[in-house]
Amino acid sequence: MIERKQAIQQEERAVLVGLIQKGQTELQVQEYIDELAFLAETAGAKTVKRFLQKLTHPDSKTFIGKGKLQEIKEYVHDRDISLIIFDDELTGAQIMNIEKELGIYTIDRSDLILDIFARRAKTAQAKTQVELAQYQYILPRLKGMWKHLERQGGGVGTRGPGETEIETDRRIVKDKIALLRKRLAEIDKQAFTQRKDRGEFIRVALVGYTNVGKSTLMNIISKRDVFAENKLFATLDTTTSKVVFENTPFLLSDTVGFIRKLPHHLVESFKSTLDEVRESDVLLHVVDISHQQYEDQMNVVNKTLQELKCYDKPVITIFNKMDLYEKLHFDEWLEDEVKTTILQELKERWENETGGNCVFISATEKANIPELRERILESVRNLYRIRYPYKTEYLY
Repeated sequence: MIERKQAIQQEERAVLVGLIQKGQTELQVQEYIDELAFLAETAGAKTVKRFLQKLTHPDSKTFIGKGKLQEIKEYVHDRDISLIIFDDELTGAQIMNIEKELGIYTIDRSDLILDIFARRAKTAQAKTQVELAQYQYILPRLKGMWKHLERQGGGVGTRGPGETEIETDRRIVKDKIALLRKRLAEIDKQAFTQRKDRGEFIRVALVGYTNVGKSTLMNIISKRDVFAENKLFATLDTTTSKVVFENTPFLLSDTVGFIRKLPHHLVESFKSTLDEVRESDVLLHVVDISHQQYEDQMNVVNKTLQELKCYDKPVITIFNKMDLYEKLHFDEWLEDEVKTTILQELKERWENETGGNCVFISATEKANIPELRERILESVRNLYRIRYPYKTEYLY
């Protein structure tokens, strides 16, 4: 049996596996696998091969069926592959069966995301949230996942009469989950008090898919040096800054990015961090318009906002990375008049769909930032007029 590792090691050679199920196209799943490869890279693993399998429903024992598993086994033989990553969630039994057949450490997308979150967590709140999500992930997969769960604080007297080892392990994990929830509740209470003490400022939150440029935009608007890089989940902890546009102050928060197939237990654990989104007055939905599947990414964010019950807030949609969009879609031989027409049609389409609440920018090139500032200022001042009409010094 394979021992469970604490984290993905740097430069591990990995194989990715995806399943094309009923109602999905191969193009869609290829896009999911591209994202999985980016996740693997963010975690420090190197993708050397991808496998796709077509099944109406996942195989209950091996997820992808014996034939495809045998094909993978033949490929990884003598190739120094140390990691298999599946794009969908696996059960404990499926993991055990796959590892028994391949002899290689096997994880799924959720496990990979948790690994990245564990690396990125810096504050006590983020670390507690990630640890809670990890134990919630482990609980239903205990059987066969490792030889023995380390018993912190255990010893003589921890095993009741007739209990099996797996039952004891399950009880330890449940106790740990209860302890972490209690600790997180205390941290959340402190965070709520801090948010409450911010006064009567209008609050603006940056939201969007992961790696769309929220942190870069945060740096431009707030003139602060927030960590930003071209990797998924560069930001875990919410960063809030006071910003002043033309004597009008507001609070701007950068939040954790969303992603498709985000593990449910991770969303549950990070609800307190997402309270910054819930309690905001204006949402800046940042979109990477250069991404091939940017509309799907927008839908993922909109669906998550609906789940958070905050989709009725004023939203300014910011289409970022216009410089990359033009680079990808316009070749050097295209006439300027044609380029202008294409860009105009693109803008008209989204202005119609967002009710005019959108702006097209490039954060890295700082293109069209003045228009974005004006949009934000107008929205913030409108809310001050409605909510705090006596704060006349903020309205002009």
